[in-house]
Amino acid sequence: MENQYYTLIEKQDFFEIIENKFGELAVFIDARKDEPLNPFLEYDGKKTALLKRDNKIAVKLEGINKETGSVLAEQEFVMIVELNGETVERTYGVPVETVEEFSFKGRQTRADELERIKSKAELIAAFGAVRTWRCGGK
Repeated sequence: MENQYYTLIEKQDFFEIIENKFGELAVFIDARKDEPLNPFLEYDGKKTALLKRDNKIAVKLEGINKETGSVLAEQEFVMIVELNGETVERTYGVPVETVEEFSFKGRQTRADELERIKSKAELIAAFGAVRTWRCGGK
């Protein structure tokens, strides 16, 4: 595995993971400024995942609960939904890899921004969610 270096590691304080009736997962996070480039998700098999959006920004997802983690560990792909408030900015699929340790360097920040496409509720209904988990925070 090659080392990847990121300019920014943005901590996502609150995020949501939902599962549809087919067992597919979607992860709802705050929208970032630019389009992702070859994104993928690394999961440590415990409580933390790292969404590597491009060669500049990685988004750290901490506080994944145990039940969610067991479902996430079985996934090959998840859908990422970037939101600006309740408005969907973009959606994209990412491969999931379970790792023993993350390979990143950078400074941690927090960010949010962007425009409108459709609402979070409409996307959840279209996705066919059967379960929702709130993660992160304490």
